[in-house]
Amino acid sequence: MYIFQQIHRFHGLVAGIFLALIAYSSLVSAQAVQAPTPTEPKLAIVLNSAEASVSLIDMPTRKVIKTVPVGKEPHHLMITPDQKTLLIANAAGNDVVLMNPVNGELTGKIPDIIDPYQIGYSPNHKWFIANGNRLDRVDIYVADGSNLKLAKTIKIGKTPSHIAFTSDSKIAFITLQDSSELAAIDLSTQTVLWKMPTGNTPAGVWMTPGDQYLLLGITGEDNVQVIDWKNRKEVKRIFTGKAAHNFRPLGDKKHVFVSNRVASTISLIDMQTLEKLGDITGLPSGPDDMEITPDGKTMWVTFRFAKKVGVIDIPSMKLIATIPVGKSPHGIFFTPRAGWE
Repeated sequence: MYIFQQIHRFHGLVAGIFLALIAYSSLVSAQAVQAPTPTEPKLAIVLNSAEASVSLIDMPTRKVIKTVPVGKEPHHLMITPDQKTLLIANAAGNDVVLMNPVNGELTGKIPDIIDPYQIGYSPNHKWFIANGNRLDRVDIYVADGSNLKLAKTIKIGKTPSHIAFTSDSKIAFITLQDSSELAAIDLSTQTVLWKMPTGNTPAGVWMTPGDQYLLLGITGEDNVQVIDWKNRKEVKRIFTGKAAHNFRPLGDKKHVFVSNRVASTISLIDMQTLEKLGDITGLPSGPDDMEITPDGKTMWVTFRFAKKVGVIDIPSMKLIATIPVGKSPHGIFFTPRAGWE
């Protein structure tokens, strides 16, 4: 009886994933009728954190066409609000390099951005945050595109990692990996509102629609922790895979992927039911950052331990190609892309 129950449960999960993807495909098709099909991305930009370089990949042929030196330990990247300039944060280089996101040409540099591990703009584009992972600091800048003016440096806890914001841009949330804490910062005053304990080694953080819950990738464990941030309490744990790490929404405001670094899997989570729908398996080691094409059908993933980038077919949840890149590939970007929602 137990075996039959497990088989029934498995088929239920598969059916749930299938229905979710069908619904998303229908949404994409409906949008395509209402608006012109977006231009397909041509260039994927991948940060090789341990090689101080960027790999430029021709997406149609899936081949690296150029490797560009950019600075020490480029981990994360962010497009400017006008969508014209890509910011590459060099954590050990203490600067941010500017790149044309369409052709990969370097266009400038912002010096004296200290230890920028993870970076992010607030939704209203008025604030820019650089997390100093190595130096245990959070730098808050007043932002005007790529013009940044330091407002305040906050010594906040051990190893500040990823960033999320409330939709009104009033609060920034920071995961503190080696303190195993979540911090909330009031952006108007640049002060810490509160800190609360989390699971072991939190990394990625994602806000669900309506600012309802925060999802934390608990890299020291095998789950995503759901936080009711308004009441500062845990709601539940979603067991995904060993070393749950980072998030990328599907783009339908309902589903989000989470990479499980040590399990070498990627899980799909329903943000409404807070349940795991299924896993993408058979992946190279160390899946980390993810990006999705504008049609919502293909996901590109960096594999930090395998020195590869993978291409995943989302409807079938299968890996269809891998591309060798540099050591410890981390951030990945291309434009256009599916919405981050």
